[in-house]
Amino acid sequence: SLSNRAGLRAATDLLQEAGWRVRDGALQNAAGAPFTFEVLLEQGSANVQAMVNIYVAALRRLGITVRITTVDSAQYFERTSAYDFDMTYFTRSLSLSPGNEQWLYWGSQGATNPGTRNLMGVASPAVDAMITHLLTSANQDDFLAAARALDRLLTAGRYAIPIWYSDVSRIAHNKELRYPRPIPLYGDWLGFLPEVWWQEE
Repeated sequence: SLSNRAGLRAATDLLQEAGWRVRDGALQNAAGAPFTFEVLLEQGSANVQAMVNIYVAALRRLGITVRITTVDSAQYFERTSAYDFDMTYFTRSLSLSPGNEQWLYWGSQGATNPGTRNLMGVASPAVDAMITHLLTSANQDDFLAAARALDRLLTAGRYAIPIWYSDVSRIAHNKELRYPRPIPLYGDWLGFLPEVWWQEE
């Protein structure tokens, strides 16, 4: 809601506890430096920019100044690979059985080595330990326990801001098209639409 006053009050209180005050309409620290940062987006991502605009407007009410920068795909790839940004938009699609790719997403080495998907710079010994335990589990119970512990650590670390999510897939299609029942666990993910759809004559 645009009138989320309770959330704004809570955010203001937390910022004040951290030493930030609004002066002349801008949020500043004790040294007078303004709270400002850049959101890096790829050109052609109009839907993403529309979502980010809502976020920027909410931050503006707190006195935070956000600059949105759009660059072409080559520059975007170069800057995100080198971690040359303050904030960016990223979609994650993980498997139902997490594996070695977890090092690319959350492993400490990815916080400094360019080119991984650890864009937020997670560098946590506890996260590394859970990834290791996940990959070396001897049975299903240990694997599930490690996966859940990893999830709790990542959630508690607040490394990402979830901006958009829908648990419902909406697909417009010709009513003559048929598809297998039941729908796979991934819903309308790769390998289901349209590879295994058919039309009856």
